[in-house]
Amino acid sequence: MLFNSLQFLLFFIAVTSLFFAFPHKARWALLLTASCIFYMAFVPVYILILGFTIVIDYIAGIQIEKATGKKRKQFLILSLIANIGVLAVFKYYNFFNDNLTAGLQYWGIENHVPYLKILLPIGLSFHTFQAMSYTFEVYRGNQKVERHFGIYALYVMFYPQLVAGPIERPQNILHQFHEKQEWNYERFKSGILLIFWGLFKKIVIADRLALIVDSVYNNPDNYTTPSIIIAIVFFSIQIYCDFSGYSDIAIGTARVMGFKLMENFSTPYFSKSIGEFWKRWHISLSSWFKDYLYIPLGGNKVSKLKMYRNIIIVFLVSGFWHGASWNFVIWGGLHAIFQVVGLLKKRYMPNLPKMPALVDISSVFVLVSLAWIFFRIPTFNGAIDVFKGLFSGNWQPKGVNLNEIIYCILLIIVLNISEFFMSKRNNYTVQYFYLKVLFFIIVIYCLGIFSENQFIYFQF
Repeated sequence: MLFNSLQFLLFFIAVTSLFFAFPHKARWALLLTASCIFYMAFVPVYILILGFTIVIDYIAGIQIEKATGKKRKQFLILSLIANIGVLAVFKYYNFFNDNLTAGLQYWGIENHVPYLKILLPIGLSFHTFQAMSYTFEVYRGNQKVERHFGIYALYVMFYPQLVAGPIERPQNILHQFHEKQEWNYERFKSGILLIFWGLFKKIVIADRLALIVDSVYNNPDNYTTPSIIIAIVFFSIQIYCDFSGYSDIAIGTARVMGFKLMENFSTPYFSKSIGEFWKRWHISLSSWFKDYLYIPLGGNKVSKLKMYRNIIIVFLVSGFWHGASWNFVIWGGLHAIFQVVGLLKKRYMPNLPKMPALVDISSVFVLVSLAWIFFRIPTFNGAIDVFKGLFSGNWQPKGVNLNEIIYCILLIIVLNISEFFMSKRNNYTVQYFYLKVLFFIIVIYCLGIFSENQFIYFQF
């Protein structure tokens, strides 16, 4: 069930209305049922995978709290094996099998390991990481075990953030399911405006940019250097509007019911360094890797060489988390290089003249945009074709409709001005609520692309 569909609009209205009509003690059951329906709207049978990991992690959490000594770690490992095992089978099995086939063919050996003809369960990486957060935090003693099975299941399956985050920690959200959420009109208005802002970013900007991006990236040989540059820049904006738009809708949907989800984006393209970019982009995932991988590896409390090693490991794993493809690993590796080089420059060349903020911001945007090529293109050769076109030297204005480009640029300018002022205010003001809602409805209706395009991050 896509956020940018009429089906979801009716679903949201029905669930929210019933939520405040139900007594507090029954609301968890309503939300859990609604979340199951929401998830089963994609591929119904995959609810069984969610159910399997939920049962394993629920039991593991109780046993971790009860156990002492090495047994605590054994139950944690059991939980991790279950979650990572599901990821390995459904997301990475065929990837490893492909690489095994290629390796064996080099030696003239045939691979008889069968391939799995299965679809990737939608949002698998997101709810798997959220479930793992729970057992990690129980093991560390930062979270009391949740003995209400229904509420624990709701923690993993809460429908606004089930498919593409934010990836919540149990101490941030579990207690909210126990608290009685009262109707609050100001909170309702704020949530609705945030939902409309997310829909605007997705339907009006991201899906319109996709028309140009897809045509160029699908056939880079047919386009000249200017068109490829435009597609590279537009994809950077497209993926931001697509993913942050989803997060806005998720946070706004939860806010209407009284639940507070964490911020997932904070104007990342205004960053002055790659390190700052990753503090502003997909914050819930960046902080997840920091807390559960980077710090356990030693973080920055080790030698400089080991710190750089830790950074590289985190970015490579992060790239692989995004997808079962070497291109995602390369994408993560590029960001690791950018980060390490930035730290080395800061350490060994501290006396370099400070550049204007606009230069730093532009430099980060260029690096991030070039790395996105490997993220967007599924194959290595395809990404190389884009780079060949980028540096072909053919500057003939050919390929993309100029009026459409100007239209998209104007939308990007509106986006940046709006987000700049909203970041300064640090909220989404609810003044003139009805006028704003009417404005959003008219703009989205007149300028939107209503093809119900799936959100990019649903594939992860």
